[in-house]
Amino acid sequence: MEQEDLALTTTEISRHSDTATTPELTGRTTGHADLGWAEALPYGDVVVRGAALWPDSEALIFPGERLTYAELAAGAERAARSLRGLGIGPGDHVGILMANCPDFARVAYGTTMLGAVAVLINARYQGGDLRHVVTDAEIKILVTGDQEGQPFEMTDRIEAAFADLDPQRPDAFPIASAPNLEAVVVLGHGGSDAPAYTGRRRFDAAAERVTAEEVHELRRQVPTRSVGMMMYTSGTTAKPKGCLLSHEMVVRNGIACGRRLDVRRADRFWDPLPMFHMSSVLPLIACLHVGATFISMQHFEAKAALDLMAGERVTHAYPTFPTVTQAVANHPDFASVDWSELRVVNNVAPPETLRQLQALWPNAALVTAYGSTETGGCVSFSVPTDTLAQRTDTCGPPFPGIQVRVVDPDTGRPVPAGERGEICVRGYSMFEGYHNAPELTAEKTDADGWFHTGDIGTLDADGRITYLGRLKDMLKVGGENVAAVEIEGVLQSHPAVTIAQVVGIPDERLAEVPAAFVELKPGFEVTPEELVEFLRGEIANFKLPHHVRIVTEWPMAATKIQKFRLREALCAELGIAL
Repeated sequence: MEQEDLALTTTEISRHSDTATTPELTGRTTGHADLGWAEALPYGDVVVRGAALWPDSEALIFPGERLTYAELAAGAERAARSLRGLGIGPGDHVGILMANCPDFARVAYGTTMLGAVAVLINARYQGGDLRHVVTDAEIKILVTGDQEGQPFEMTDRIEAAFADLDPQRPDAFPIASAPNLEAVVVLGHGGSDAPAYTGRRRFDAAAERVTAEEVHELRRQVPTRSVGMMMYTSGTTAKPKGCLLSHEMVVRNGIACGRRLDVRRADRFWDPLPMFHMSSVLPLIACLHVGATFISMQHFEAKAALDLMAGERVTHAYPTFPTVTQAVANHPDFASVDWSELRVVNNVAPPETLRQLQALWPNAALVTAYGSTETGGCVSFSVPTDTLAQRTDTCGPPFPGIQVRVVDPDTGRPVPAGERGEICVRGYSMFEGYHNAPELTAEKTDADGWFHTGDIGTLDADGRITYLGRLKDMLKVGGENVAAVEIEGVLQSHPAVTIAQVVGIPDERLAEVPAAFVELKPGFEVTPEELVEFLRGEIANFKLPHHVRIVTEWPMAATKIQKFRLREALCAELGIAL
């Protein structure tokens, strides 16, 4: 970023600087009070503001690459100039398909500086899923890249998804199967020299046709409530749906996450989760808002993660999902890491599992979260200063400005505190609707603006949210309601079990019966029969799984296990028609 632009920017953001540097206003919460005022700014302004306030501080760390705030902002500005040089303007859709890397951040922030929409694509997508997102999102330019050590080429995936794409033709775009797609940019390790693709050299050359002033003029025109990002839901039960996310929603919620998690100026926040996911987008904003350092890695591997966390002396760890957390905790090097700087750890798991994980980090506060893409990624986190029970049994109160209520799913009427029902959300964190699906948006949002999440939960007398599972995960066993999450929680309390997932499969006599899939901890052995016997004294007999399968791999969508694929596979094995 040019020095004169930085000087101009400093004036623009000076009104935010007290919030960024005054400890009392960084979100250190006493009880549930949060007296900080709401701040909303366009997504692209986040890096510009950070560069003006802390130019020489480290903003982003990856193994092998470290970026200061000034370098991150300059890289985002350069990406914006390149995209503008390739024809991207306000309202255009830019797809980002790559594993975690600094280029991901540069392109995402650069895209939104232009008033364009960054479409963050699940890096696992291929075939029909990838084709669906690129066409449904009406992507104009797709930016991808191959990182060193990646076991596949992203361009191979693109060519497999679009059979009519000839990579040897320099005039390959547009193609019939993706009529809106005008170019594929290939960055990263090596890049591609196929004539159809725009490599890094041509991408960088496009920036020379655009001035920094043009980029910043467009950036200053971006309305905070306009759509700045599109993210496709994980597809755990159906075809991915595009969620339209405003600048205000994403940035305000990132700031709210940072306040709740007590992210401060000198903190170092480790987050290995995919950058196309809200569980990376929001923590990165939380760090950039206060001048902290965000630490990630291209591909999660337990040994490398432990080395990185130990070397950087992290203050916050964000493994979040059981598959990541257990891999770290079960690694033999875990016990040798000095965790004395660690203050907050985030995990999402049943309460008993969370209590076990808290014991791994006795000097840090273990918290958990509740949310969905449609409601801003996170609606709430546990409060780090709450009791252990409040932090593990509940997801804490919603962020200030977000309303939550629990209703009877049949009548839509609110239920008393502590009573189960469907969780509904309303407030600034609401998405702008599903892309190309207004009827689905209307179906999920009632006349009073409440988004019906499809989640079962409760609110306690103090407003803390407890998540109890999905309405779709409610099994109907012989007329009895059975929550899959209840069986999963008990299974995961078994000393040999690390992850359990329960689905319902058809049954002639009972209509539906539970089936359990279980991953064991390293070095442990247990039979399906022993697991059922373990459950027998803990839950009612009608809740006992009729089938138990020990697994070593899970069908994944981003960071979520695809239960519908587990169900399909078991039904196919048993010869049960769906």
